[in-house]
Amino acid sequence: MDRDAARWSQLALVSLALLAAMSAWFGLTAVGDLWTRRWQLGPGQAAWLTTIVQVGFVAGTAGAALLNLADIWPSRAYFAASALLAAVSNALLLAAPDYPTALALRFVTGVSFAGVYPPAMKMIATWFRSARGFAIGAVVGALTIGKALPYLLDGLGGATTGATVIVATSVGAALAGVAVFAGYRDGPHPFARRPFEWQRVGRILRHRPTMLATGGYLGHMWELYAGWLLITPFFAAVFTARGGTDPAASGSLWGFAVIAVGGLGAVVAGIGADRWGRARVASGAMLISGLGSVILGWLLHAPLWVVGTVAIVWGATIVADSAQFSALVTEVAPPDAVGTALTLQTMLGFALTGVSMQLGVRVAESLGWGPAFTLLAVGPALGMAAMRRLSLLPPHDV
Repeated sequence: MDRDAARWSQLALVSLALLAAMSAWFGLTAVGDLWTRRWQLGPGQAAWLTTIVQVGFVAGTAGAALLNLADIWPSRAYFAASALLAAVSNALLLAAPDYPTALALRFVTGVSFAGVYPPAMKMIATWFRSARGFAIGAVVGALTIGKALPYLLDGLGGATTGATVIVATSVGAALAGVAVFAGYRDGPHPFARRPFEWQRVGRILRHRPTMLATGGYLGHMWELYAGWLLITPFFAAVFTARGGTDPAASGSLWGFAVIAVGGLGAVVAGIGADRWGRARVASGAMLISGLGSVILGWLLHAPLWVVGTVAIVWGATIVADSAQFSALVTEVAPPDAVGTALTLQTMLGFALTGVSMQLGVRVAESLGWGPAFTLLAVGPALGMAAMRRLSLLPPHDV
């Protein structure tokens, strides 16, 4: 049982820090139209302003996994330094003279997040055992709301030049790094720091339960970031079709709502996973979000209450399973390689998002919203299959 009373203050600290730091992820995406017009970018080039963050994150997590950084560096310092780097690279966008410079800065921001997101999962796992699903769900929920926050700032009209969103998200990331460095400490269930070992990644790749948990995560990630990227322009198109006076602002507000409600979904799923099992809850969430992806894109001209209801349910479930894949890895991976296993899991997942995001944008542009969203449902179907195989493993193998 979890007994240390300090676990709640540490959960609040890590969650709020992650919310603030990860707001920089979609900071430029939320006001990307301003940069698109400035540099006369096509849809594919504009999508790269978001996709390149995924690429940077993959590069950062690949390096961290190969060098075992999450298992040999103190999590507090690793998180703090990475959040500060994210703040600086994000703020420098305001001085970017051209598109290639902006891409380079976004890449660095993605690299820096490799030291924010995976370590946070490990940090909070040191404080919780019996309620680990809830705790990691709360962290993922905070992360989700943080990523949605730039859309709220944009939709409320606070970003007429784009500078407001960039400054706010940069300050948030900097404060997150300072807060964790000053206030975080490991809990009563720490993962022992280990010396560097080249073979650690190989052992993880051969560890079947860890790789099945990672397989479920890959299916989830195929749908998640591409869906988040498409939802705001989709709602802008919904309001354009209805003759709205400001479809872009309406799209941003709906984008915020749909992404942010996933924060609640992650917490509820975490509570359910601690009671009914992580694989079962993750599979249920993927079933609902997958069905939502099949339906949502075809509702462009449906009544707004129908579109909104489907989108909110989809948004609540599309990220609800995310924390459970991380929690599964902390429980089934070799104890001396938990940090590296989490980093490897996120690296592979985010590498896949780069493919689905680019493909989703291009399918939406050429074939329409229905085929684009339906394509995303392939991921949950495959993820559910991986969870089924994990649940069938003999107990001594898990």
